[in-house]
Amino acid sequence: QVQLVEAGGGLVQAGGSLRLSCAASDYVFSRYTMGWFRQAPGKEREFVATIDWSGGNTYYADSVEGRFTISRDNAKITVYLQMNSLKPEDTAVYYCAADVRFPFRVGVLSQTEVEYDYWGQGTQVTVSS
Repeated sequence: QVQLVEAGGGLVQAGGSLRLSCAASDYVFSRYTMGWFRQAPGKEREFVATIDWSGGNTYYADSVEGRFTISRDNAKITVYLQMNSLKPEDTAVYYCAADVRFPFRVGVLSQTEVEYDYWGQGTQVTVSS
């Protein structure tokens, strides 16, 4: 069964850093756009960052631009989210997702939930003030 498994969440003080990882169970995911979303308590899930299959194109939500970095290692079929200068408002469950509609697509990045077909179970990130 195809799976995405997130790891790396935890409790951190404001200003600190965390690196999330998302490991896929099948090499087919290395061909596709991947993304990170998050959902804070009482709020809808929101887009955080996305990366195309090559790793050469990325896009971020305004709220994390300049603080978060998305990357991928296709040999390990793993996507990462490096989060620096964390703020209490970054507290949420973070999900990785795969858009498997178009293999090897570059330059067009998926920013909405409906574009993503596979989702991980999520990892909790809590930032204390």
